[in-house]
Amino acid sequence: MAEVAPREVTPPPLQAPSAKERKYDRQLRLWAAAGQKALEESHVLLVVGNSSGSNSSVAGIETLKNLILPSIGHFTIADPATVTESDLGMNFFLEQTSLGKSRAEETTKYLRELNPDVEGHYIAKPLRQWLYQTDSLLQYNLILICAPLPLDHLQAFSSYALAQSIPLVYIKSSGFYFTASVQLPAEFPIVDTHPDPDTIQDLRLLAPWTELQAAEKELGDLTRLSDHDHGHVPWLLILLHYLEEWKQAHNSEYPSSFAEKKQFQSLVASKARTANPEGGEENFDEAVAAVLKSISPPSVGSGCREMFAMPSCTNLTQSSANFWVIANAIKQFYSKHSVLPLPGTLPDMKATSAGYIKLQIIYKNKARSDIAEVTDNVRKLEASLNRSASSPIANSEVEQFCKNASFVRVLTNPSNLPLPELRFLQSDTKTLSKLPVILTAYQTISEVFVALNVDAIPSDSLLELRQLVDEIEGCTLEERINKAIEEARRCEGSELHNTSSIAGGVIAQEAIKLLTRQYVPVDGVVIWDGIRAKTEIVKI
Repeated sequence: MAEVAPREVTPPPLQAPSAKERKYDRQLRLWAAAGQKALEESHVLLVVGNSSGSNSSVAGIETLKNLILPSIGHFTIADPATVTESDLGMNFFLEQTSLGKSRAEETTKYLRELNPDVEGHYIAKPLRQWLYQTDSLLQYNLILICAPLPLDHLQAFSSYALAQSIPLVYIKSSGFYFTASVQLPAEFPIVDTHPDPDTIQDLRLLAPWTELQAAEKELGDLTRLSDHDHGHVPWLLILLHYLEEWKQAHNSEYPSSFAEKKQFQSLVASKARTANPEGGEENFDEAVAAVLKSISPPSVGSGCREMFAMPSCTNLTQSSANFWVIANAIKQFYSKHSVLPLPGTLPDMKATSAGYIKLQIIYKNKARSDIAEVTDNVRKLEASLNRSASSPIANSEVEQFCKNASFVRVLTNPSNLPLPELRFLQSDTKTLSKLPVILTAYQTISEVFVALNVDAIPSDSLLELRQLVDEIEGCTLEERINKAIEEARRCEGSELHNTSSIAGGVIAQEAIKLLTRQYVPVDGVVIWDGIRAKTEIVKI
C-alpha cells in the first residue's frame, strides 16, 4: 500500500482588529477586554442639586464626558433646572438655543453626540417627585452627586448606596477649589490592581518544583558546556545551579541576609567566562543583577493576607460573591502548600529560543496545574453552598484571580460610614474637630448653609468660622484656611469651568476604577486647591 502523504495544515488566517477594537485600542491596553466589558455594562447616574449656578453641575457634566468617550453603557442626568445665561457661560454642552429649556435634556442631547455607542437618559423632575419611589435607583451601579443637596436627599442616596453595595461620589466645585468624597461599600474587592511589573515576579527559586529542578539538572556541569551554550544558559537556571552549590557549602541553607546575598552575587559573577569568543556572557550579568530581587521566599502581599483574615473569606454563604468563593479556594490552596498559585510569567532573559520556550512551558504548566487545583476547590465550594449549577463561576475569573492573588485588595468601610459631609451635618456639635481643618474650611461650608436654607454665605458666619480656627491649638494651616474661606465667600459657590474641567478628569479616572474594579481607587476625599495647584487625599 502506497504511503499517503501527510495533509498540510493551513494555519488560520490572522484577523485584523475589529472596528470596535481599533476605536478603543488605547483603553483596551489599560484595562483589557474584561474592563471594557464592565464599563459597557455600567449605568451611571448624575444628580444635580436644585440651586442654580452653584451646584457643581459643570464638574458633573465634565465627568460624564470623560466616561462617555471610553464608552460607559448608559448614563442618566437628573437635573430639574432650566438653562440660564450663567449656564451658557460655563457649560460647553449647551448652546444659545438651549436657553430656557430643560438643562438635563439639553446636556444629555449634546453628550450623546460624543459617542453613539452610549445611551443617554435624563430626569427633569424635582428629586422629591421620583427619588423615593420604589426601585427608582435600582438600575444604577455608580452615583455621582453634584453638591449641594438638601440633607434628606443626600441621606437617601448615601443610605441606598450603602445598602446596595455600590459606590457613590459627592462632587463639589466652587471657585478655585473642588472636592470629591468617595463613599465605598462595606467591602470593595479589587482583583486586578495592576501592580508594578517588577514587583509581581514570582520565580520560586527557593521553592522549585520537580520539573524546574529537572531542567536545572539537565544542564549538568556548566564548566563542560561550549562557549556558545555557556553564554546562553538562562539566568534563572544559572541561579538555581549555584544555589545548589551554595547549599552544599552552607549546611543546606540558602543565602538569606543581605551580606550572604552579596557573597552569592560574587560567587555567580566569578563563574562567568571573561574571554568568551561568542561575544560575552550577558546571561551571567543578568543573573548577578537578579540575585537581590529573586533570592527570597515566595511572598504574600499585605492585601492578600488581610483578605484571608476577613470573615467574608471564611464564612461563606449561598449568596457570597464570586470573589469570596475564589478567595476561600485560594486560602485552602495556601494552607496546603504554603504558597499562592504560581502566576506563570517569566521575565525576558538571554537564552536560545528553544531554551527559553522550554522554560516558559515549565512555568505555564505549573501555573495551569495550580489553577486547576484552585478551580477544583471552587467547584467543591459551589456544591457545598448549593449554588446554582447552571451558572458556575467562570474558569477565566478563577484564572485571573490566581494570577493576581498576591496583590488583591479589599477596600473596606466596615461600619458602613456615610459621606463625611453627612457625618458633619448630622453632628450635634458642628465643630471643626469633626473633620480635618483644611477640609472643613471649604468642603463643608456650602452644606451647612444649604441645610439651613440659606442662599448666600453671610459674613458673620465666616467670622465665626475664623474664630473657631483660632481656637485650634497648634494649628499651622490658618493661612490656608483663611484663603479657603475667602475663596468660598468670593465665588459664593459658583463654578469656574477650568476648575470643573480638572475635576471632571480626576473624578472620571476614579469612576473608571470603581466601575471596572481595576487599579486602586481613592478611598477618602480628593481636595484640589487651585490657588496652590495642589492635590490632597484625606482619609476620614
